Amino acid sequence: MNTGALGHGLPIGVGMAIAAKMDGKSYKTFVVMGDGEQGEGSIYEAAMAGNMYHLDNLVAVIDRNYLQISGNTEDVMALDSVRDRWTAFGWEVMEMNGDDMQSILDTFHAIDYSNGKPHLVVSRTTKGKGVSYMENVAKWHHGVPTQEQYEQAMKEIDERIKALG
Repeated sequence: MNTGALGHGLPIGVGMAIAAKMDGKSYKTFVVMGDGEQGEGSIYEAAMAGNMYHLDNLVAVIDRNYLQISGNTEDVMALDSVRDRWTAFGWEVMEMNGDDMQSILDTFHAIDYSNGKPHLVVSRTTKGKGVSYMENVAKWHHGVPTQEQYEQAMKEIDERIKALG
């Protein structure tokens, strides 16, 4: 589900992971959060609950690109060190290069779903990766491309896919 910038995704995910435990189900719950929404208090209430209920069936991913709608995250509401903060909440914290598919696969395969801890993956990414005029530009957090920009983006993405072989 789409939860937006109010930080509701993790609390909903915690509820889903608790429900799985209560119902004896084996499914895992995955929540993707932006780094900008880490300034919302509901995120940290959910983080405490995830630890309290030993939700090792819960994986949260922070898209850590340092940009949010109003600028650089460290200027708006500093987050670093994300690892220290979430470790203090009792979560297993892993980091990956979210721009690299092998790093993504290696990270998700390394998660220990039996350790009694919820899992946080800090995914270091580049906003707009692969589209020359979008890379590391905060405007594209909410920007709508023109038809010409769309065509350019699709061309650049197609070229990257073809280069993969």
